[in-house]
Amino acid sequence: MDTALQEKYRQLGSILAPMKRVLVAFSGGVDSAVLVAACVEVLGPAQVLAVTSASESVPKREVAYAKQLASDIGVAHRVIDTRELDNEDYARNDLNRCYFCKQTLFSDLLDVAREEGMAYTLYGAILDDLGDFRPGMRAARELGIRGPLAEAQFVKADVRALAEHFGLSVAHKPASACLSSRLAYGERVTAGALSQVERAEDFLKDLGFAQVRVRHHGDHARIEVPVQEIAKVAGRAEEIHAFLHALGYAFVSLDLAGYRSGSMNVPATGTAS
Repeated sequence: MDTALQEKYRQLGSILAPMKRVLVAFSGGVDSAVLVAACVEVLGPAQVLAVTSASESVPKREVAYAKQLASDIGVAHRVIDTRELDNEDYARNDLNRCYFCKQTLFSDLLDVAREEGMAYTLYGAILDDLGDFRPGMRAARELGIRGPLAEAQFVKADVRALAEHFGLSVAHKPASACLSSRLAYGERVTAGALSQVERAEDFLKDLGFAQVRVRHHGDHARIEVPVQEIAKVAGRAEEIHAFLHALGYAFVSLDLAGYRSGSMNVPATGTAS
């Protein structure tokens, strides 16, 4: 680690040490993985519980990856079934969908933390997230969920560098997000729509497209991949169209602007993350 990262990690350690025993919301992404690994190093593995949600909005391959990653880190791991789709405020899919999702998740995590006698529940927010459109962060503040990486001023480059230091397989893993983020705001979130998106993205990932989004606009699927891979997708247009058409999409298009994290936010907020 360079000197600046060493200082941030020292600060992170000073935040974590007084917590004694912690529960960490663990998606299997690089941010939450680094937080879990840091907690294990500072507090010891017996004092840390990583918990992953396995709701309909979480890709099954991400849950499987989280299980393996927790085993690699050497931390106790639990998978819970959050039921955000049962919440009408979430299912109607307005701009506050992420707030209601995180409200459900964090409330369930707090229940587990109380059962385990853990005073602190943490999540992997970083400094970059503070300037983004993230309604879920409001739920974290309201429920007292701490984000130690953000508190210690970690940005994404710091997190990936620390992941490499820890030897984590997730160090260069592309960012992921819940499947509901693929649906346009105002389009109702259903288990069927989420499954349709998941199967479409799994197919494309199996073809070798690691960073891919299938944006769901009713019967229209809009595929996003990095600009440098657009020609590769076009070269397999026939089989991709056939598979997605069989899933129920009447129209399949390729977004020439390429992959953009949070692109579904643009029509509603004017910004993408």
